[in-house]
Amino acid sequence: MPERVNYEYLPTIAGPYVHAVKHKDTLYVSGLTAFGTSAQSDPLIAQSEVILAQLAQILKTEKRCKEDLVKLTIFVKDISQLSLIREQLFGFYESFLPACSLVEVSNLIHPDLLIEIEAVVALS
Repeated sequence: MPERVNYEYLPTIAGPYVHAVKHKDTLYVSGLTAFGTSAQSDPLIAQSEVILAQLAQILKTEKRCKEDLVKLTIFVKDISQLSLIREQLFGFYESFLPACSLVEVSNLIHPDLLIEIEAVVALS
């Protein structure tokens, strides 16, 4: 049976979802954003930094490492800014490159937000 998980260190959820769901040997992490953080209205690179820190904290909580990242889906409002976060992503992955999709979107949950990242993590 799937286990629904909320992490107390992430911003409070205001919608009909949970931070993550564990099912069998996989963790499905909902889209992470800078919403409710000090970086909410900051540029893309700062928002991305906060999101990657959130993801790193989830990995630590679940006793996993970056090698366990299976797939990321990155949603950005302006795909032309990808070059701003490319090196940041390479650094975050530490050579353990996951499968990844990048999607340009017209909007996110709040007009300040420029990026959202969801993840799939192997738990075994």
